[in-house]
Amino acid sequence: MGRPKQFDPDAAVEHAMDVFWRKGYAGTTPQDLVDAIGIGKGSLYNTFGSKHALFEQALRRYRDSQAVALIEMLEGSGPVKVRLRKTLGFLAEMDLADPDRRGCMAVNTAAELAGTDQVAIELVQRIFARTEDAFRMLIEEGQRSGEIAPERDPAALGSLLLSTVVGLRLMARVAESPDRLVRVIDATVDSL
Repeated sequence: MGRPKQFDPDAAVEHAMDVFWRKGYAGTTPQDLVDAIGIGKGSLYNTFGSKHALFEQALRRYRDSQAVALIEMLEGSGPVKVRLRKTLGFLAEMDLADPDRRGCMAVNTAAELAGTDQVAIELVQRIFARTEDAFRMLIEEGQRSGEIAPERDPAALGSLLLSTVVGLRLMARVAESPDRLVRVIDATVDSL
């Protein structure tokens, strides 16, 4: 019978997510992961199999925490445009307040690994699709409430809003002030 694990694998994925989010996949070394998790390399590989397998779990953790939080904000109560403005503003504020300026792990992964890592990109595509679908449903709700013109294509507007979020999250990584981000948010919401 082997020794019991001396660490919590769930907490290890959380720590790994933070490292991958900050440094990217290629920029993260096995030693970075070992240092963040507080285990030996043998335990890391015995538990997770590989750096990539741990990255996949970290990306799923990101989806289950960060992406779901965005969707929950959109599904709140109140006028649709107010919720949308509040959600986009929250994302911008959160990104600007982050001392590491990590942005969005899904966006970062798409930029870093597109064309080279099909598994990671499929995970990102699912995150994007889920977010886009939440935006589409918000638009449809706005159409039912009369806030958004009924002739507008909800799927197209959902895609536009996803694109806006991707752009905002990238812009926030290098923004010197929130001014440009606020202009984008205002123009986006006002265009609906």
